[in-house]
Amino acid sequence: MHENLTVPFAGKKVFWFGERYFVDALQNMGADVTYARPDGRPLDWQGVVRTAGFEPDLLVYGDRSLPVPLLGLEDYPCPTMFLCVDTHIHSWYPFYAQAFDLCTVSLRDHMETFCNKRLPDERLLWLPPFARDEDLPKPMDKEWDLLFVGNVGEDIFPVRTRMLHEIGKRMPGLVVRQGTYRDLYPKGRVILNIAERGDLNYRVFEVLGCGGCLLTPAIGHGQEELFENGRDLFTYPVNDVDALVETAQKLLAEPELCQRVAASGQAKVDAMHRASHRAAEFARWAESFDLNTLAAQRRRQAPVIHDMFLRLLYLHLAETCGNDVLAMAYMKAAKRG
Repeated sequence: MHENLTVPFAGKKVFWFGERYFVDALQNMGADVTYARPDGRPLDWQGVVRTAGFEPDLLVYGDRSLPVPLLGLEDYPCPTMFLCVDTHIHSWYPFYAQAFDLCTVSLRDHMETFCNKRLPDERLLWLPPFARDEDLPKPMDKEWDLLFVGNVGEDIFPVRTRMLHEIGKRMPGLVVRQGTYRDLYPKGRVILNIAERGDLNYRVFEVLGCGGCLLTPAIGHGQEELFENGRDLFTYPVNDVDALVETAQKLLAEPELCQRVAASGQAKVDAMHRASHRAAEFARWAESFDLNTLAAQRRRQAPVIHDMFLRLLYLHLAETCGNDVLAMAYMKAAKRG
């Protein structure tokens, strides 16, 4: 790309910390993005600069479902953004988000928990999951009637494990696999999704991007606005094994319908729901603000932000983290010193 207007965050050095998400897409668009994966230690501003190797013009935290990974956010000199995904796991996210300048939220029905705090509505964006640009169909023979790809285990995924057990008793054609999903989805006639904690998860987009016929719960979070039941995918009531099995059996009896719906779902992903689409939307939205003005405003409000949204969170982590070094870091952050 040669025109600065087409390059996201042109002239800015972006430091992206956490989960990678659509970093590659931004880089392919010409953005100057440096990525670092957390090592378990929370970073203050000096740690950010040391980890990045420079002073960022913009910092993005891509949610990795960790305890508080960035300390002293209220005082960071550059604009900050939080890509929030796991609100179905961490109830403290809406409060932590208030220390950032902008925040995207993956699960639409949780947006309201971020509102009426510090960030005005226009600084919150629903940014759904997506398929990676490399999630593509592969020409492979169908081997399995109903396929679920993912980890199981009563201790970690009790709902998923129990449902798969019940489904397996009624549908001997159910196959559960772990591994590279791009090499597995093409082998299934119908691909099953189970939302363990009620989230619109990435599996929805990955299956469709890979050209699979998806059977997924009617989970909400805007799924019905993104994809149409019976046209792009098929849904069943959440955790309803009877309805799930009935629908799966009907689909297996209509392979042409499965092929047609799978093709429609893939086309919709190709048109609107890949990493490149999310990267472009993210950049357009962020660049609609005067980011430096937002950062300056936050810094003026820093003591209030710390006292209202961060201090108790730091104190709780200091008490419960079970690590003396981390506890000292959280306690220092709680004292804002």
